[in-house]
Amino acid sequence: MLYFGRSFDKYEISLMTDYDFVAKRYEQAIYNLVQINPTVMQSKSGKYTVSVSDSNDRFDILNELGYTGSETSMKLLKSNIENECCFGAFLRGAFLSCGVITDPKKEYHLEFDVNFKSKGRYLSELFSDFTAIPKISDRNGMNMVYFKDSAQIEDILTVMGAQNSVMELIGEKIFKDVRNNVNRKVNCDRANIKKTCLASENQIAAIVKLRKNGKFETLSSDLKEIALLRLENPEMTLSELGENLSVPMSRSAVNRRLKKILELSE
Repeated sequence: MLYFGRSFDKYEISLMTDYDFVAKRYEQAIYNLVQINPTVMQSKSGKYTVSVSDSNDRFDILNELGYTGSETSMKLLKSNIENECCFGAFLRGAFLSCGVITDPKKEYHLEFDVNFKSKGRYLSELFSDFTAIPKISDRNGMNMVYFKDSAQIEDILTVMGAQNSVMELIGEKIFKDVRNNVNRKVNCDRANIKKTCLASENQIAAIVKLRKNGKFETLSSDLKEIALLRLENPEMTLSELGENLSVPMSRSAVNRRLKKILELSE
């Protein structure tokens, strides 16, 4: 939380957040580390700023985390992240300080908005050790380290200890898959119905034309039967027409007879 706050060096240690519980957690973390109470302020817009005003207190905090205060670049010290348990706790702190996750109903997106490129690079390298490769981009002066792969987001949330969020994300994925499958089937059915209706219209038009030209009676008995069945049942599929003939036949056989009627009409 300290490392990814608004500032973390000998000149300023502070965090700005919209959330009361994050401000309290940051305040408690500092107290647990060096037993001092930081300054907490709330703006008119509701934002919380937690800061360490005393320079000696800032040096004490830096020293506790392995820094001297004279560093030109505040490199991430992996000695503070010794094992998987520390890694999960580290990610929780980073997420509370600068993390954002999008509602999975809209999209799969987890990001960390880091205020220095070097810190963004260190965080990205840390994830590469975890086999989750993030993408990096600049936005409004912030360095965004983000993930869009749902499986990687699930893994990160699991390591962070956010099991309830993992279950919610998985549930939303299942819901989307079911909905997409239903939509595909509905669209396929619509396309098939449209295709059947168009073919039926053409076949009926051909039969009517043969009747007007006095050619209908010259058709063979098997063509007459299929033609009359089509006129009486414009909504039937080819398979259904075949099942209702005096001598049932396959869909392909029905299709051949109706094609013959179309050719004679032309």
